[in-house]
Amino acid sequence: MKKIHKSTFFIVVAFIALFAVSTITGFDYFYGDNKNTVVKGVDDIRLGIDIQGGVDVTFAPADGFDATDEQLDAATETIKTRLSSLGINDNEIYSDYKSDRIIVRFPWQAGESDYDAEAAVKELGEMAELTFRRGSDYDTDEEGNITPTGEIVLNGSDIESASYVYRPDNYGTYEWVVTLDLKESGKNAFAQATADLAGTGTPISIWMDSTMISAPSVSNAITDGSAEISGNFTDVSSKKLADQINSGALPFKMETTSFKTISSTMGEGSLDAIILAAAIAFLFIAIYMIILYKLPGFVAVIAIVGQIAGTLAAVTGWFGFMPGSTLTIPGIAGIILSVGMGVDANIITGERIKEEIRSGKSLEAAIRVAYKRAFSAILDGNITNVLIAIILMGAFGVPSSFFSKILNSTVFAMFGATTEGVVYSFGFTLLVGVVCNFVFGVFASRIMVTSLSKFKAFQNRKLYGGEVK
Repeated sequence: MKKIHKSTFFIVVAFIALFAVSTITGFDYFYGDNKNTVVKGVDDIRLGIDIQGGVDVTFAPADGFDATDEQLDAATETIKTRLSSLGINDNEIYSDYKSDRIIVRFPWQAGESDYDAEAAVKELGEMAELTFRRGSDYDTDEEGNITPTGEIVLNGSDIESASYVYRPDNYGTYEWVVTLDLKESGKNAFAQATADLAGTGTPISIWMDSTMISAPSVSNAITDGSAEISGNFTDVSSKKLADQINSGALPFKMETTSFKTISSTMGEGSLDAIILAAAIAFLFIAIYMIILYKLPGFVAVIAIVGQIAGTLAAVTGWFGFMPGSTLTIPGIAGIILSVGMGVDANIITGERIKEEIRSGKSLEAAIRVAYKRAFSAILDGNITNVLIAIILMGAFGVPSSFFSKILNSTVFAMFGATTEGVVYSFGFTLLVGVVCNFVFGVFASRIMVTSLSKFKAFQNRKLYGGEVK
């Protein structure tokens, strides 16, 4: 590690303080009447049904369709995937085979006390058929309903995956687009269609059911199996389209037979009680660490603040490269468990520092050797939790997620995909908490303790746990 200066402590503390404040408050600004969120705060956390309440919806096959048990199972899994892709990891879904019903429960949107259940379930139950067609012609009936008439080039089953990206256009400005990777079943048809229409001015229109979402002209033949949808997208609309494509089509058209709001099993009052209890527990932990381990204990308290802030930041979606997650009671348990591991890591290090000082080493050597020797014990104590968290996230997460792709294609291939969000929430907060423990409880703590030891006022060996015998 490079030489650590006295000022390093203040730099690290300032970083942790700013990080913690931004995690709690977030950062929003208004452009006209539009609210733009730059950094998400705790108010943006989606709380689970067990904390905040949510919506109860019943779906049934439309037009008297008699769904088989297998079709109901397929529809259930599709709805689970759609919920997960929307960031709703806490949900309850039941299939009633006798009456051909699917019952779905999911929590409120973050920060909303009143929720438009009818609007919320519309997207969830849409069959949404994606088609690429030659030309943009369509027929309109007497009621104004639109039916596309162009020859179908591709449909949703020919799409391998979809994603949304923000990239520069031909005019030097930026726009949101949806990129598609085609399966082998669609590559030849798409290559032939683009070759036929290149330079003719006839577009390949893109339809979601009876809505034309884009009609780009074809300038060159596209033979590499990659396509792009553009056309006045926002970050929200491009994500919505990519999610609809990735979640797949339902095996039959569904209708909403009932929906209602449901109250939480805990309520916001109980959540406030949990927060108060956690604050009191943290105060006692801080006092305990400072009394028992003195200066390293004080640093440990700062590191734990950073760890908690990092975990909450991951839940809120503070980090731009990863989406947020629904916070449930098991998720809170994951945070508590990871904080306990963080306290344990600092206790191990504090005890090692005591031992090295009492053995007669210099203060600088004692700190260096203590952190080096403590690391292996901390790693051993946390690696099991990391593996458990990965397994839980892989087995119970959205199938398109990184760990699910790995585990469901190998270990869990025989069981099929599942998206039980309550279990996923526990695994998510546990994994993030353990990672933050290494960042703040090991790396940042070492930097801060070493930096403080450079000050003459903090070179008294009693401040680190003992004296030379």
